[in-house]
Amino acid sequence: MVNTVNVGIVGISGYSGGKALELLLNHPQVRVCYISANNTQGKIASIWPKLAGRTPLVCQRFDAQKAAKLCDLVFLAVPHTVSMKITPQLLSLGKRVIDLSGDYRLSNASQYAQWYGVPHEDVKNLAQAVYGLCELYREDIRRAKLIANPGCYPTAALLALAPLATSHASVIESIAIDAKSGVTGAGRKVKLELGFSEVNENFKAYKPLAHQHVPEMELYLSKVAGKNLSIDFVPHLLPINCGILETIYVRLHGKLTLNTVYKIYQRFYKKEPFVRILDSGEQPELKNVVNTNYCDIGFALSADSRLLVVTSAIDNLTKGAAGQAVQNMNIMCGFKEKEGLV
Repeated sequence: MVNTVNVGIVGISGYSGGKALELLLNHPQVRVCYISANNTQGKIASIWPKLAGRTPLVCQRFDAQKAAKLCDLVFLAVPHTVSMKITPQLLSLGKRVIDLSGDYRLSNASQYAQWYGVPHEDVKNLAQAVYGLCELYREDIRRAKLIANPGCYPTAALLALAPLATSHASVIESIAIDAKSGVTGAGRKVKLELGFSEVNENFKAYKPLAHQHVPEMELYLSKVAGKNLSIDFVPHLLPINCGILETIYVRLHGKLTLNTVYKIYQRFYKKEPFVRILDSGEQPELKNVVNTNYCDIGFALSADSRLLVVTSAIDNLTKGAAGQAVQNMNIMCGFKEKEGLV
């Protein structure tokens, strides 16, 4: 029988932290023992009313010693640049960490400084972090002490592109990603441009060709391809709460049939519990993945076989954040991978 694991969540007042709590309170082999947030304190009912009565825990400011005393593993659902200040404390106290921010996703400290605007403060652990895309790095995740949970956009993109890059990198000429996300992807802080009246009945691109997730996607896609691959990436803000849909245009200088593409993906993901390759003629829809840990993938191929369109859909808070973090925890702790997620 697998033992129960005691976990903590730092950053409980954000969307990812709240989703992680919701999922973990339903996990039969997890005991949530510690919750914190530096800008929000009090009972869960005042932070997330829908979770009222589910836990007696009270949210307080982060205390590394207290967290370490109560927990075996800690989820960090804090903003970028905050996690690298907390992680070294927890690791030095012998705790395992799953970081949902971007602080440990890039292996190069100078690249981190370039894209996140500040120097990395924990270069030692940056080199030791395991990228937590379960479908690619499961065996490394089992042994890891520190998991860099993937970003939401990279999760959808890498799952959509990894099979092709692994087997047919030589025929890829270029990759352009048109990505669309719900508003929760921007976090829970109050910002004018994310207010209801600004987002409702609106649709816009933001950070075109300059989003901080670009180097993350290029790094891990190039690793599986065995060659450098670059990505042109333009994200858009949808007037909805949750969900990411990415339409990925892959220019090819060699011919592939649609039947070959399906076989590549079906073989690659045949044992994966959370990736669904849709039947020919079907395309992913957000309504089918929101509030789940699934990634749905569909395809189209031009008449001359020179343009492959791969479409990928996930829930940005579940498979793109908290759900994937729980999936990582399940692997690390030897639980069934789908435990607490279906």
